Amino acid sequence: MGRLVGYARISVLERSFEPQIEDLRKAGVSEELLFSDEAIVVRDTWSGLQDCLDELQAGDTLVVWRLDRIGKSLSQLVNFVEDLQNREIGFKSLCDAVIDTTQSDGEVVSDVFSCLAEFGRRLLQERARVGVATGRARGRQGGRRPIFASDPRVRAAKAMSLDENITVNQICAALKISRATYYRFLAMAEE
Repeated sequence: MGRLVGYARISVLERSFEPQIEDLRKAGVSEELLFSDEAIVVRDTWSGLQDCLDELQAGDTLVVWRLDRIGKSLSQLVNFVEDLQNREIGFKSLCDAVIDTTQSDGEVVSDVFSCLAEFGRRLLQERARVGVATGRARGRQGGRRPIFASDPRVRAAKAMSLDENITVNQICAALKISRATYYRFLAMAEE
């Protein structure tokens, strides 16, 4: 069996990590494998969680106090647990007794998370297909708008390319385009 790695996070309304930390210690998480974040402002990434994920290795188990410590939505939680499973890392929530992928019935939990993840992916795909079909019915065409040789940026790229004192990087920076786009513009201008 691998190591137990703990993660705690408090929100703006909570005053202390202590209840979480104490429960994580009781669950067997050692002090050097405890990671935490304080939610003072809303963020998309948490440095403590990232450090925790970097520490985890195959065979380890991530232990959290409650599910809401690692995800803001069901889809985020499902993706998180699925990623842990792909890395062969167990997951256990102390306050949510049924969420423990390390136990024999943990396979059922894993299967439920996998089904929820697949359901979420299918739902997104279906919404995308409906959106595209609706747009087409209204006469819209997907993708980028086509660029022609008469476009001012194409002409500017061609004119700047003739000046030997300007590098490709400088042209790309000035026009705010990538090198690939720059060369595509030159090919268009040549046609």
